[in-house]
Amino acid sequence: MKVLICIIGIIATAIAEDSDVAIEKVLKDGNDLFTSNLFPEVVKQHPDKSVILSAFSVLTPLGQLSLASVGASHDEILKAIGFPNDNVTKEVFSHLNTKLRSVKGIELRMANKVYIPTSYELNDKYAVVAKDVFNSEVQNIDFSKSKESADTINAWVESQTNNRIKELVSPDSLTTDTRAVLVNAIYFKGSWKEKFNKDITRDRDFHVTKEKTIKVPTMYKQASFLYGESEELDAKLLELPYEGDEASFLIVLPNKIDGLAALEEKLKDPSLLEKAIKNLQQQEVDLFLPKFKIETKTDLKQALQNIDIKKIFDSADAHLDNLLKDAKDLYVSEAIQKAFIEVNEEGAEAAAANVVHIVTRAFFVIPKAQFVADHPFVFTIRSNHINLFSGAYLPSDIN
Repeated sequence: MKVLICIIGIIATAIAEDSDVAIEKVLKDGNDLFTSNLFPEVVKQHPDKSVILSAFSVLTPLGQLSLASVGASHDEILKAIGFPNDNVTKEVFSHLNTKLRSVKGIELRMANKVYIPTSYELNDKYAVVAKDVFNSEVQNIDFSKSKESADTINAWVESQTNNRIKELVSPDSLTTDTRAVLVNAIYFKGSWKEKFNKDITRDRDFHVTKEKTIKVPTMYKQASFLYGESEELDAKLLELPYEGDEASFLIVLPNKIDGLAALEEKLKDPSLLEKAIKNLQQQEVDLFLPKFKIETKTDLKQALQNIDIKKIFDSADAHLDNLLKDAKDLYVSEAIQKAFIEVNEEGAEAAAANVVHIVTRAFFVIPKAQFVADHPFVFTIRSNHINLFSGAYLPSDIN
């Protein structure tokens, strides 16, 4: 029996009152751990290509699955996302729903929906969780009409992501065995606090490798940024703020042209990046940054299994007993993410979608520096210290 779970885009959370600090620490630590484990698996699936991932958006379906499951599969999910128990899981996502719309200066949307067959109902307790924890709507749908069902779900996904994520659900993935579709739509758009001048953007050399150089449209700005260098990462870092100062675009540029692989390996330890970020200081910088678009489709099932989330994909071990009334032997048969990002002179726009099929500082003046992003680099979109999107820019041709 199939259940489909979809998630799209990006989540942000604002720093709340002191009583929420412990929950936010659980969220940040869990997200950092999960991102550092998942991102390398996505890179492996797309060798020598630019990639974009929202590991943070994957936390929502995994949170939902953890509350739907029992036994070893439940414990396996919680271990992977770094949440100690169900009560904390509920608190974390309730906190997100409360604080999501308070992030200043950016467009940030989040919506949840559960599609189930016309003849089925959510378990009573899970229905309460879906509404109160994930703020999720419930809609009955006839999965036997696979094309119509897919069109309905995809239209909702597109509407929640400014038409950036299209055809997330294939009609072939929906059958009379499909028992639920859980969709989480998240969309982010931010304008730079100080925009780039479009008239200065021009094609410049970008060193894809030591042997290969191409021309890419490159923006330029001289301004004060948070900037630093990390010996441990063998890289330079620069943070561009969005309007409102609660979200930012962080670039991690390896010192060597061919240093991306080594950097990605080091970033498996999230503490190294956090240490480098804490050492950033406000400084005048000449910044050269490519403008680009990246779209990535990732097999999340393979990636999650590689980081030891395995039992939910096994019909004998999944035990998603808390999801539906009168439905047995549910398990995850497929998991996919589609993600998109565009970075230009105005700012950045990002969205991501995951599909899971279940079958039964201190500042002081420093001399001006140069930050020339003319070879492959890693980037993240952050909001209030939470990594929302992670990506690597490695163009094979002009974007």
